[in-house]
Amino acid sequence: MSWPIAVSTLSYSAMTLVGTAFVARVGDAEVAGVGLAGAISFGLLCFAIGVLRGLKTLVSQAIGAGRPDEADRYLGTGVIFALGLGVVALVIAECLAPLLRALTADGEVGGHAATYLRVRALAAPMLLVYVALRETRWGEGDSRTPMRAALTGNLVNLTLDVVLIVGLGWGVLGAAVATVFGNATELARLAWPMRRRLALVAWSTRHARALWQQGAATGLQFTLEVGAFLLLTAIIAQMSATDAAAHQLVLQLTHVSFLPAHALAEAASVMVGNAVGAGRLGLVKPLARRALALGAAYTAICTVVFVVLAGPLAAVLGGGRGTLEDITITLVRISALFLVADAANVIARGVLRGAGDVVYPAMVGVITSWVLTPPMAYVVGLRLGWGAAGGWLGLTAEIFIGAAILWRRIGRDAWVVSAQASRARVTRVEVPDVSRSGHPGETSPCEAV
Repeated sequence: MSWPIAVSTLSYSAMTLVGTAFVARVGDAEVAGVGLAGAISFGLLCFAIGVLRGLKTLVSQAIGAGRPDEADRYLGTGVIFALGLGVVALVIAECLAPLLRALTADGEVGGHAATYLRVRALAAPMLLVYVALRETRWGEGDSRTPMRAALTGNLVNLTLDVVLIVGLGWGVLGAAVATVFGNATELARLAWPMRRRLALVAWSTRHARALWQQGAATGLQFTLEVGAFLLLTAIIAQMSATDAAAHQLVLQLTHVSFLPAHALAEAASVMVGNAVGAGRLGLVKPLARRALALGAAYTAICTVVFVVLAGPLAAVLGGGRGTLEDITITLVRISALFLVADAANVIARGVLRGAGDVVYPAMVGVITSWVLTPPMAYVVGLRLGWGAAGGWLGLTAEIFIGAAILWRRIGRDAWVVSAQASRARVTRVEVPDVSRSGHPGETSPCEAV
C-alpha cells in the first residue's frame, strides 16, 4: 500500500521542487521568493489538510467495523469542508501578499514571493478537494488511483515549467501558473472515476462532528508547526538571500527523499484504523513495529547517500554557484543526521492517528517545534553567525525528542482509551457510563449496548 502513497504525496513537494529548480537558474532572489511563498501557501492550507486527514482514519475504521456505507457520507462532508476552507485560504493569501516585502531583508525576494503566492493561492479550493478525495480513497484501501492522478498532475506541471520558465522566460510567474494547472489536472484525474459518488455529495452534521473531533487537533498541530517553520524561514531570510535559497533547496530535497517514510506512516494509519474498527487492538503495535523497521531501513540508505553525495547534490541544486553550493552542502550533511529519526517520528504520528489518538501527538509536535527550532535559529544561526545551519540543528533536536516521546506512548499502550472511544463514535456505540445506572447493580442502557 505504501509505494503508491509515496508517489501521491510527492505531488505537492515535487511541484514546488521542480519549479524551484527551474527558477534557481534565474537567480537567488527568485528561488528564495518561491520557497518563502511556497511555505506560506502551505501554511495557509495546513489546518484544512489536517482536518481532512481525519477522513482517512474515519473511513478506515468504518470499513474495519463492517460499515463501508459510511464512506460516502464522510466523503460528502469532507468535500464541502474542503471547498469552504479553500476559499478562506485564497482570501487570506491575497491579503498577505502585499506584506511579504516586510518579512525579508531583500525587497526583491519579497516581491517575487508576493507574485508566486497570489497565483498559487488560486489553486487552494482545488487542492483541498483533491486531498478530501485522496484521503477517502486511501481509507478505502485504494492507493493507486490517487497515485495516477498525482503523476498526471506533475507531468503537466513539468511540461508547463519548461514552456513558461525556459521557453517564455516568465520566471516566478511561470512556476506559479504551472503549479495551478498541475493541481487542477490531478483533481480532475482523481474526481472522474468518483463522479457518480460526487454527484450525491451532501452535508451530514453527525459526520461533520466526527470529522472535526478526529481532524481538528491534527489541523491545529499542522498550523502551529508550520507557523514555527515559517518563523524559522523568516529568521533565515534575515541572514542573506543565499542562506534563504540554500534552506529552500535542501528543504525540498529532504521532502522528496522522505516521502517513502511518510507513505509508510499513511499506510500504517489506514491499517491501524482497520484494526481498531474491527476491535483488534492487538494488531496495532505489530503494525507499528513493521512500519518502523521498513522506514528505518529506507532512511538509513538515504542517510548514506546524503553523506557520500553531499557535494554532487549541492552542485545540482545550487547551479554551480560557489557560496550557495557551500551552504547547501552543510545543510545536506545536517539533514543526514535526522532522516531515520524523522521517519520514526512521522510513523509514530500515523499509528496514533489511525488509532484515534490525536490530541497527545498534536501537543508533542507543537511544543517541540516552538521550543527548539526557531530559538536555535535566532540564537545560533543569526546571533552567533552560524547561518542557516543553526536553524537546522534546532530542527534536528526537535525531531529526535518528538520521536522518543511518541514511541514511548505507543510502547506503554497509552493510546488504547482513545482507540476505544474512536471506534465507539464510528460504530455509533456509546461509551459505557456506569454513573447513569438507576440503582446499584442495575444495568444502564449504555452498559446494555
